[in-house]
Amino acid sequence: MIQLMEARIFHERVRPRNNRFSYGALYCVLPLEELAVRRGGWMALNRFGLFSIHEKDYGDPGQTPAFHIKKVLDAHGLVEADGEVRLMTLPRILGYGFNPVSFWLAHDLSGGLRAVLAEVNNTFGERHSYLCFHADHRVIAPGDRLEARKVFHVSPFIAVEGNYAFRFVIAQDGVAIAIDLSDDDGLLLRTSVGGRLVPLTPSHLLRVLARNPLYPFKVIGLIHYQAVKLFLKGIRHFNKPPPPEERVTV
Repeated sequence: MIQLMEARIFHERVRPRNNRFSYGALYCVLPLEELAVRRGGWMALNRFGLFSIHEKDYGDPGQTPAFHIKKVLDAHGLVEADGEVRLMTLPRILGYGFNPVSFWLAHDLSGGLRAVLAEVNNTFGERHSYLCFHADHRVIAPGDRLEARKVFHVSPFIAVEGNYAFRFVIAQDGVAIAIDLSDDDGLLLRTSVGGRLVPLTPSHLLRVLARNPLYPFKVIGLIHYQAVKLFLKGIRHFNKPPPPEERVTV
């Protein structure tokens, strides 16, 4: 079953100048096997539609997402993640979309969350993933802190250094994800996304679009708007380094 989440996304840069913003976004949460389907309807899969999701937007080029996710989990010995895998992502609207980060939620057969693959895209067309799991492969409990070294360029106003701290609360009726970035001087960036999960219905999709007809361009527009604000605040600019050779960081 495909679910919808009218999420609230929050960003706060705490230094050297504070910059905070929050905005609404529509996420889809769907089982991995749904992504391989080619169908139309209000949420088209692998074809054009008012709202759509395409396999080619995820994972490694030339591989299906199902193969990619299985390969990543197997490479790290995550045999405990033997249950449902769900994708939390922003859909395309009228064929257009940009996903700053999507999340693959890997569960065990009892429904416990065993791993999360955070798949990050930047505005240069590059993609990198951070795999979050406990070293002993235990279930990821609400509020558990999982860390990964930052290796991928996202913003020209933040250096590729420091560490991310991920926290996940994944329930049947809602999702809350927090990602903090810290460097040698402490906390630098605080972000979160979350909302209530509801079944996909045409009326829900149309209400979202009616409230915000420019929604397809909202995410990329806000990225550039915030970049202008940071520039005007005098935040240091960093040149983009080459992407990391490895496509997944633990």
